[in-house]
Amino acid sequence: MTDGYQQIVHREVEISAAGGLRIEKKDGLEETAGNEKIKITKEDTGFQNGKIRIQAIDGGEITVRSIRRGYGNPSYAGALDLYATSEGVVMVNELPLENYLCKVVPSEMPASYQKEALKAQAICARSYAYRQIMDYAYPEYQAHVNDSTDYQVYNNSASQQAATEAVQETAGKVLKYNGNIITAYYYSTSCGKTTTMAAWGAKEKAENAYLQSVEVKDQTGDYERNLPWYRWEADIDQNTLSKMIAENTKKNIGTVQSLEVTKSGPGGAALQIKVSGDLGTVVVDTENKIRRALGGSGYEIKKQDGTAVKGSRLLPSAFFKVEKKGNTFKIKGGGYGHGIGMSQNGANEMAKKGKNYQQILQMFYPGTTIE
Repeated sequence: MTDGYQQIVHREVEISAAGGLRIEKKDGLEETAGNEKIKITKEDTGFQNGKIRIQAIDGGEITVRSIRRGYGNPSYAGALDLYATSEGVVMVNELPLENYLCKVVPSEMPASYQKEALKAQAICARSYAYRQIMDYAYPEYQAHVNDSTDYQVYNNSASQQAATEAVQETAGKVLKYNGNIITAYYYSTSCGKTTTMAAWGAKEKAENAYLQSVEVKDQTGDYERNLPWYRWEADIDQNTLSKMIAENTKKNIGTVQSLEVTKSGPGGAALQIKVSGDLGTVVVDTENKIRRALGGSGYEIKKQDGTAVKGSRLLPSAFFKVEKKGNTFKIKGGGYGHGIGMSQNGANEMAKKGKNYQQILQMFYPGTTIE
């Protein structure tokens, strides 16, 4: 995707490779010198049936200089297929799944985390990827996923030795439930409990029974109890909340008078909120919509370690309660992310206490097997 993961269509693509590029165009093969930069736009006459394929001559990686990721201009193994569209160019990276995972794992979990947590992450990412291969999200571009949080973040971090080793040491291993590869959802930090697909408004089905609400703890207490996002709170004044609700729900209910959680799900996640104003009422259902309705940059979120960050487009999690004091609404919450499946920080804390990746995965996906 483009910078900031805004869209899949690029205005132009600028690329190079240390050993030069081999470019398959309509009128044949072209090769470039080492580190020579080329630019391609939708007007390029070399598109054959709307496609140009590019590979590094020496089998190395291709650097895309027209976009930036967390470590600068990203480099890609395998081939880049460019597709011309009416708006611009769509860029697809084709490469072996295990190579893909080597840049998913460090993009989704810090490579400094415990090895067993990284192994658990690798198996989750591999399982998730296999499920997406079955679904084929972009058949018109022969692509299964994009590189953003829509699926799994890919190549926002360069490959890291610890993450690569975790991928290699679990090569081919996936999570299965009743013989089928699972969709191994994961997120940053739990509040001490996880939730189920009910948070997304989905009916709980037998095939998803591994996504249970579990307590993320041992006999000493919650694994993540000392982490910053384990508990957090935000004070939102009445005027700020009123503006947020109007902007985020597209409904003008006037000045907000009350905000209440009217339905909670497994683990305590809010499934429904009711916001009443002097001009009307709005009801918001499901985890993501609730977090989006209460998201905004007009207030601060204070983490339990005393540090504060500005609010963002999503509330940290849907595990929260609300208190009104005068004209201020205090939201007290816990965890960071959707709360379904594996808590990445929970996995890391478990690994610190000697748990292996098998034990970690059994905690978060009960009833599954690793095959």
